[in-house]
Amino acid sequence: MTWQYILFVTLTLLITALVGYGAHTTARLLRHWQPEVNILLLPAENALRALILAVCFLLGRGSGLPPETLGWQIHNAASQILAGFLTGLGLAVLFFALGRLVTRFAPTSFYRPMLALVIPRSRKEALLLPFALFLSVLFEELLFRSLLIGGLSPLLPTAWLLIGFSLIFGLLHSPQGLWGIVGAGAAGVVLGLLFIWQQSLLAPLVAHFVANAVQIWLAGRELSRSPSA
Repeated sequence: MTWQYILFVTLTLLITALVGYGAHTTARLLRHWQPEVNILLLPAENALRALILAVCFLLGRGSGLPPETLGWQIHNAASQILAGFLTGLGLAVLFFALGRLVTRFAPTSFYRPMLALVIPRSRKEALLLPFALFLSVLFEELLFRSLLIGGLSPLLPTAWLLIGFSLIFGLLHSPQGLWGIVGAGAAGVVLGLLFIWQQSLLAPLVAHFVANAVQIWLAGRELSRSPSA
């Protein structure tokens, strides 16, 4: 084991811990604060996300691992994009429908819908949102699928990494309550399996983006039909 790889593992786990602390802080803040702006378009948060994304990319480059281990290769791009699109569409429809049921019948402490906080409220927001969403998705996929599952695969069995970091991925969605944690954790398993199956980051990246984008679109349509929803 080289010192570069030891440094890679240490810093990757440190970044994951910092991201987890940020999610915990956000969960506590949103219990008492209703933001007046789209939370995906906050400049400071996007700048920080871009910075950490660059650090993650440099960590992967300096890890000494081959690109295929990290999923940094594109083979059969059309097939991967199609697999990612269909997976993302299925996840979006499934979790949006289940979210509506949970919202209707469960207490708000069990599930706090966050989609209303990211629906674009103007043409400008609608134009900027896809870029901010892609940045967020790229950051999460690079960290949780590429670096944590692919990058740590020389140390631990892939199945352990898939389950363990999918649970952590779910916990990062604690601002949405227990159902948000369970749903995100399940989505993390699906995205992780897609990463392992395709041996590339492209498919889960497409699936994650499509899932989030379609959920936001569906929520926007529902809100436009019923402003009290």
